[in-house]
Amino acid sequence: MNKKKLPELLAPAGSREALLAAIEGGADAVYMGGTSFNARINAKNFSFDDIKECAVLAHKYGVRLYQTLNIQIYDKEIDSFVRDAYRSAECGIDAFIVADMGAASLLKKYVPEMPLHASTQMSAHNKDAGYTLQKLGFERLVPARELSLTDIKTMVRENPLEVEIFVHGALCVSHSGQCLFSSLVGGRSGNRGVCAQPCRLPYTCDGKSSYPLSLKDLSLAGHVTDIIDSGVHSLKIEGRMKSPEYVLRVIRVWRKLLDEGRNATYDDIKALEEAFSRGGFTDGYFTGNVTKKMLGVRSDYDKQISREIEKFDGITRKMPIDMSVKIKRGEPISLTVSGKSGVGTATGEIPMEAQNAPTSQEGVLRSVSKLGNTPYTLRNIDIQLDDGLMVPVSWLNNLRRDAISYMESGVELVPHKPEGILPERITIDKPHSKNTKKLSARFIFPEQITSDCKEYFDKIYLPLNKYTSDADGFYMPPVVFDSEKDEVISFIRKAISEGAKSVIISNIGQIGWFDGLDVELVADYRFNIMNNIHAAQMESIGLSEYILSPELTIPQIRDISGNRGVIIYGRIPLMTLEKCVIRDNFGCERCDRNAPGCVTSICDRRGYIFPVVRELDHRNIVFNSQKTCMSDRPLELQKANIVNQHFIFTTETAKEVDEVIDAYKNHTPLAEAVRRI
Repeated sequence: MNKKKLPELLAPAGSREALLAAIEGGADAVYMGGTSFNARINAKNFSFDDIKECAVLAHKYGVRLYQTLNIQIYDKEIDSFVRDAYRSAECGIDAFIVADMGAASLLKKYVPEMPLHASTQMSAHNKDAGYTLQKLGFERLVPARELSLTDIKTMVRENPLEVEIFVHGALCVSHSGQCLFSSLVGGRSGNRGVCAQPCRLPYTCDGKSSYPLSLKDLSLAGHVTDIIDSGVHSLKIEGRMKSPEYVLRVIRVWRKLLDEGRNATYDDIKALEEAFSRGGFTDGYFTGNVTKKMLGVRSDYDKQISREIEKFDGITRKMPIDMSVKIKRGEPISLTVSGKSGVGTATGEIPMEAQNAPTSQEGVLRSVSKLGNTPYTLRNIDIQLDDGLMVPVSWLNNLRRDAISYMESGVELVPHKPEGILPERITIDKPHSKNTKKLSARFIFPEQITSDCKEYFDKIYLPLNKYTSDADGFYMPPVVFDSEKDEVISFIRKAISEGAKSVIISNIGQIGWFDGLDVELVADYRFNIMNNIHAAQMESIGLSEYILSPELTIPQIRDISGNRGVIIYGRIPLMTLEKCVIRDNFGCERCDRNAPGCVTSICDRRGYIFPVVRELDHRNIVFNSQKTCMSDRPLELQKANIVNQHFIFTTETAKEVDEVIDAYKNHTPLAEAVRRI
């Protein structure tokens, strides 16, 4: 029976020591960040000299090295971004992990040889995302951690790219790339690598204080056989902020499970918990068992046992190599050495006829297997030795040293070295569309849409599953797994048949669903568009308008061209949750997604209240406690040419909606504390 090919085991490294620990533990590949443009900017990270040194070492061990360029890029950073990526490529990086689609297009232009992996920050969660990403030059995607085994299998089977899944480590409660909590509330952007982790704090739900957003760490160690059978290409361990000891322990356990083709035992799970846990692990998304049992906080006991695991003292790992020795009468002796890092062949003198003691098989083995302080250990050897010949030991020792040297010199230390040189000036494509004056608004419930709304707004949007003819179009759910697609497609057909003419697209995996349909497509703020090149890409794949990221300031917005929409009013969604906070904390009777006014909330330690609304199935959206409002700042908007203006209505009653419209008509402030752009 054919043995299934094992997936790549991909380890995190936030420091050089952690990278060495990953190699020692048996990783096939390591991902790390440079000193800028990565989502773990507070890790030690790697200078260019570090990258070059680590690439040489990793490649000698047959380990690939991937660099994270997984944050959103501002226009002013584009030149530095491209030049830094180019230098990293020269240092020997094997692939870039990228979150910004605009940045990815620059890499394809200026470092075209480099493979691109789509970061989980891109929020890819269905097979159709793979087809769009393939057109944009990606070879691999890292889908959402919220996928079930069923959806993972569908993605592997039916999308054109390699699939890399997270199998162990910390879980964000929000879908990656869809969390603005730390940014808009605390000023530290997760999309820019400085998340403050507000999800780990306590909140009050229905009068009870708890940790409704703090998930246990993920571990799929109990599902190794299913994962291998699924055909995924790579298994990713989270942890670039973790210690070398954590990396060593976790990689060793996973290496053993993969090599032995089995699921974890109690002892394996215990070993993983000792490295790091928050009261144990969860596999809830993978199994579809998404309940309160997924929640966890890190206790003093958890911290204590982690302090007691073995210390990492450097690489002792030996790489297995195979040898083939030929000692034939009348021919130069030869030795071929092959291993993960390559193949090397050395030849020597013609063997002599033995006068007394001919060279034996044991003698040859003894000489060529003296690997000493090298990072190698002999796995297999084939010795072809004619009788009656004599080869001095010194010849065999020289042969061994030369063959290993040739093998190492054949290692491809810079597999994707850039060709040519960068120009003095990095040029970028800008959007060609005209910045159109328009007022648009989205609502959660049809009952919020008043006659004043219909008169004031050029475009009105409702959620896809609540679309009525009171609206001009609908906005798509932020997440649609492959297992949910049929239901969503039926909603789309119904809405279009009832007159919907405009659609706000929420995810890269939804774009192709509207091919051939007579509707205008708008890219939502969920695409995290923060620069001109990303906006231009949205145009190139068929979107006529794009709503910019609410993380941008007015000066940053001013510098972006094209038909850019800007959110100037409303509670901005902070998190997209796969785990239902409403059901867990308020009961299913409060979780009817079709009930007008069905809004619950969580309250933080300072008394700020964050509304929570149910999405499709039991998905939740957490909204900001404060509304963004610019009703009394019309000149600021005018100076930045913010004429395509978007409103978000959530908890407002119909009366309150009209009051907001009056405030914008009369340029007066709201009677409450608000957030400014």
